[in-house]
Amino acid sequence: MATRFAAGVWAMAAALLTATLAACGSGPAPSASAAAKVVVALQPQTAPDWWFPIESSSAYTNLNGQISDLMYLPLINVTPKDVVTAQGAVAQRVTWNAAGTVYHIYLRRHLNWSNGRPVTARDVVFAWDIIKGSTAKSAPWEYGGTGSGGIPADWKSVVATNSKEVTVTLAQRANPLWFVHNALSQIWPVPESVWNRYPSNMNRELSFIQSIANKPTAAPYKVVDGPWALTAARASQYWTFKPNARYSGHHATIGSLTYQYEGSGAAIFAGLKRGTISVAYLPFSLYGSRAQLKPDVVSHVWVLGFTGIALNETSAAPQVGGLFKKLYIRQALEMGIDQRAIVQKLYDGFAVPDYGPVPSKPGTVFYYPNLPHPYAFNPGAGKALLERHGWAMHHGVMTRNGAALHFQLIYPSGSITDARIVQLIQSYWAQEGVQVTLRPMQKNSIYALSPGQSTWAASWAGNGWTYEPDYYPTGGELFACNAASNGTGYCAGTMDRLIRNTYLPGTAAQVSANMQAYQRYAIQQLPELWMPHYALLTVHAPNVHGFNRWFNSVTYYNQPNHWTVGASTSK
Repeated sequence: MATRFAAGVWAMAAALLTATLAACGSGPAPSASAAAKVVVALQPQTAPDWWFPIESSSAYTNLNGQISDLMYLPLINVTPKDVVTAQGAVAQRVTWNAAGTVYHIYLRRHLNWSNGRPVTARDVVFAWDIIKGSTAKSAPWEYGGTGSGGIPADWKSVVATNSKEVTVTLAQRANPLWFVHNALSQIWPVPESVWNRYPSNMNRELSFIQSIANKPTAAPYKVVDGPWALTAARASQYWTFKPNARYSGHHATIGSLTYQYEGSGAAIFAGLKRGTISVAYLPFSLYGSRAQLKPDVVSHVWVLGFTGIALNETSAAPQVGGLFKKLYIRQALEMGIDQRAIVQKLYDGFAVPDYGPVPSKPGTVFYYPNLPHPYAFNPGAGKALLERHGWAMHHGVMTRNGAALHFQLIYPSGSITDARIVQLIQSYWAQEGVQVTLRPMQKNSIYALSPGQSTWAASWAGNGWTYEPDYYPTGGELFACNAASNGTGYCAGTMDRLIRNTYLPGTAAQVSANMQAYQRYAIQQLPELWMPHYALLTVHAPNVHGFNRWFNSVTYYNQPNHWTVGASTSK
């Protein structure tokens, strides 16, 4: 018997997990616009580089996930309201026992791969075997989601009960809302009959996957169950898709979809003006020039996530690693960030102040507006806080016992907006006696920074953290000690305990209270310095329809099989 939550927002969030999920039928056949071509510009310094839907830790990016979403159906699909649905998923229904230790996953019937073979429980189990195998110490590459969703330690077994049912057994009790959102959502079934080259040697299998991970035209990628199939690719230039004729959902009504590499925001802007780019994200620094893009439509979308400045709290951080461990230092730095000025002056109002790990936009049942925000912008108060702890100004820099609050702040190169943001923060921190040297760096290099192995002090990646696949937005992947994505070395026993509590089953009130307790502590503790959460500025040609409507703010994925090309509109 499946556990059901009581009435209220938690019941709403869980309702589609405990009942038969709403399945989608076959969509309409391609229409007259099937010959239309749509070109999507990739954001600068990004390109897909791992095509297998189970991604390595070095390829665990939004863009690679977007490509996987075009070609493969996830086991569990999450809607823009952060609830689970069968639409666009392999699973039809999920049930669990009262303890949250056994989960039965019933697959959609009549779901086929593009080679005509059925999608079965063996494909699901094989995907799990790949995930589990890639978390072993001897594996040639590590799965990017290791440590999240209890992977692999909390998973006791994954077995095919029959061709259309998979049973997952856990080693301990779990909150089903967390487990389905954050664990089952990580499984992307792949055709076992195509990929399982070395059934008795997992490391050889993983090496084979790695050898063609960035070869999208390799034969195994021709068998898909998602809405799109790759037709052509040229590294660092373009990747073109056509509709998958055997897709079980809403068929695309555009004939060709191309993701195109662009080297800069200026290049994207020029392509939009020429009409060679149909869809793009617009840098905030170019928003003032939007009139030049008419009749293109400029709008915005929100993504569930947050942005923050990471502080290296390990001994590897030059001079200041130990200082960043002190809460009052982090509090003083947070008081020197003028979020409202950044929102209004640098994001043109397309952002909201954010003081914790769950933002007020795009809107989710997991956001609690009544939680306190204790560190309002006040450089004078930040300076006074440092002075109360024995710091004194010496040649313009706060100094104590020979230590100085002087460090380097890394930020993305090539972004005018990001450069202006860190310059503004630099000026206010200087009022507190905190001296910062700014250093631009390519985003990929910023992502590669690790807390214990790289010599860096503070970093601002610009685009921050988005909650996928941790759609139930706890901090286990980020702020737990030694978590897979803990990029700062932050570690606190209380934080670990509060995060673990969010994984526990309970009544609706207990589950909600555990989530609020975690968020309250994260707001107060500043595991990162909270920054404004901004929307993405979108631009699309006036004859391309459905771009914003079919953007999933939780998964961060577009759904271009729902886009259409038709008459121009200004809306």
